[in-house]
Amino acid sequence: MRFEAITWERLTGALAERAAHAKAADGGSWLRLGIDGATAARTDELARRLAEALRLRGRPVLVLSTEGFLRPASLRYEYGRQDPDTYYDGWFDTGALWREVFGPLDPGGTGLVLPDLWDPVTDRATRSPYQLLPDGGVLIVHGPMLLGRRFPFDLTVHLRLSPSALRRRTEEADRWTLTALERYASEVRPAEVADVVVRVDDPRHPAWGGGVGGAAAGPG
Repeated sequence: MRFEAITWERLTGALAERAAHAKAADGGSWLRLGIDGATAARTDELARRLAEALRLRGRPVLVLSTEGFLRPASLRYEYGRQDPDTYYDGWFDTGALWREVFGPLDPGGTGLVLPDLWDPVTDRATRSPYQLLPDGGVLIVHGPMLLGRRFPFDLTVHLRLSPSALRRRTEEADRWTLTALERYASEVRPAEVADVVVRVDDPRHPAWGGGVGGAAAGPG
């Protein structure tokens, strides 16, 4: 895959233009974007930038992190606090994401989305109120290992880190997750299935390329 150097500003603007003119694949009223990447790739920063750019273009936006949909500690730590297989398959409550986030945005849905479900610090339900995403709004979900789960995204962005950069930028206490992320890269191949791939080995100098369907360095 060829990568082209780009600034975060140009990248955000191009993605926002593409999203602002895109239609939901299911014919519904809402567009669903996924920003996939390891915690070290800082998917939250691109999600924030993209949300701001879309709001400037008149689109309502709701940003969610999968960190708000963790399973209770009793399930996450069932096989120990550092089990890579559980991190891969069992940390995130994908059922709740389907039920509370994607389901309400199906055609004819209510648009009422739960922004988060579980607080990993207190290990209790957050009890956050539902938020209404108006018709024409854009949902942005960001976090690790989003692809390969059949989530109904209309546009996906993968923030790619080389193995060496991933290890270097991952906190020492979290390096046990690298085995799961390596498995994800091997089994799901996010750099091949994402619509847009952004290389972020050096966060100051991103570069981007295309994915399946010919997405490349420019708005579609």
